[in-house]
Amino acid sequence: MSQSRRYRFAAVAALLSASVVVGTQATAQAQAPVKDTTPAARYQPEMVRALAASLGVSEKAAVDRLDRQDAQQARLTGLRESGISEDGAFFDASGRLTVNADDKADVAAIEKAGLDARVPARGEDELDEIKAGLDAAATRRAPAGVVDWSVDLAADKVTVKVNNDRGAAAKAFLAKAKTYGSAVKIVRGQEKSAPQAAIAPGSKMTINDTTGWCSVGYGARDRSGKQYLVTAGHCVEGLPTLRYGGTAFAKGTHTRFGVGTDSVDMGVAAINSGHSITTQVGTWGQAGNIAVNGSRRAASGAALCKSGATTGWTCGTVGSYNVSVTYVDQNGGPDTVVRGLATSSVCTQGGDSGGAYISGNQAQGMTSGGPVSQRCTGGVNSRGSSYFQPLDDALSYYGLTLNTN
Repeated sequence: MSQSRRYRFAAVAALLSASVVVGTQATAQAQAPVKDTTPAARYQPEMVRALAASLGVSEKAAVDRLDRQDAQQARLTGLRESGISEDGAFFDASGRLTVNADDKADVAAIEKAGLDARVPARGEDELDEIKAGLDAAATRRAPAGVVDWSVDLAADKVTVKVNNDRGAAAKAFLAKAKTYGSAVKIVRGQEKSAPQAAIAPGSKMTINDTTGWCSVGYGARDRSGKQYLVTAGHCVEGLPTLRYGGTAFAKGTHTRFGVGTDSVDMGVAAINSGHSITTQVGTWGQAGNIAVNGSRRAASGAALCKSGATTGWTCGTVGSYNVSVTYVDQNGGPDTVVRGLATSSVCTQGGDSGGAYISGNQAQGMTSGGPVSQRCTGGVNSRGSSYFQPLDDALSYYGLTLNTN
C-alpha cells in the first residue's frame, strides 16, 4: 500500500491548546511548556454525572460506587501479591467485584478479603485458550463478516459477534467456533467496525502534510528518559511525522498495526525536543483536567471515560479484555484482524483513535475503533461502544514507564 493511500486511512491529529486538550495535552511550542498546576478533583465531575445518570442514582451514590470500585481493585491487587490463585475478575451490575477462584479453599481466602468469589465452569485461562484457537483460525484468513470475538468473564463464555456469514472465511470461522460447544456464544446482527482515524477538512494535526487526524494518548519514557507518545498503532502506520499547526512535535518509531495483516493496534512516536505531553487528561471544556496517577488496569464493568478529538469527553464502562476484531477498510482495502483489544460502552467516532481512556485517576488505554456508522449525539452520556488498546500492554511491550502526575 502506498504512503498516500495509507494516510487516507490512518492519520494522527489533535487539538493542542491551553484550554482544550486531546487525551493528555501535548504542547507544540518551541519553548519549554508551562506546567499545569490546576488541582485535579478525585473524580472528574462529568465522569460522576455520567455514572449517576446511567445508574439512575445521585452523584453522591456515584462517588460512593467509584470509591468502592477503587477499594475492591486494591484488595484484588493485594490478593494477587499475596500469592492467592485467581482466574479473572469482573464487576457485576451492582458494582461488586467477583473473582474467579480455582477451588473452594481459594474462594474462602478471597471472601475473607471482602470480595465475592466463585468457581467457574471454565474461567479466564480456559476461555483464553478457546479464543486463541479462534485467533489462529482468523490468522489463516480474515473472517469478513465476523465483527469480533472476546472472552466474557461474567458469562464464562467466549462471545462471537457476527454481521453476516455469507463468505467462505466467515463460514469456516463459525464452524470452528461451534466445535467448542456451549463455551462459545454466537451473537448475530452486529454492525461492522473500523479503526477510528478520520479524514476531514480543517483538521488541526497532520501526518506528513495530509489532513487526517487521530487523538493524543499518553506520554511515557524509556530507561534513558527519552519521551514517547503511546498511541493506537494505526495512527503511526508508516512511522509518520506528527504535526501541529505545521510544526512537527513527534515522529512515529514503532507500530504493530498493518492493513490486511494479523495486527495489534499499539504504536509509539518519539517526542521532539522542546515538546511534551502533560500528565493530566483534558475533558474538552466539560470540567477540570484529570491527573494521571498510574496505569492499574480496571476490571470489566468498571466506570471509565475517554478524551478524543472528534467526540470530546464521553463515558461508559469497561466491557471485555482480550478481544479480537475484524476491521473493515472504508477505502476499499483488505480487512484487518486486530488482537488484544478491550471493549467499552464509551461512544467514539472517526478521529478519536489514539485518545486517552481513564478510570478514576488510572490511565487505561487508547481508542482503537468502533462501529462504522456510530454517531455520538448525546454528549458525555452518548450511547455506543468502542474498542481500545490497553495501555499497560503497550507500556510492557515497548519497555516504557508512564509519565504520572
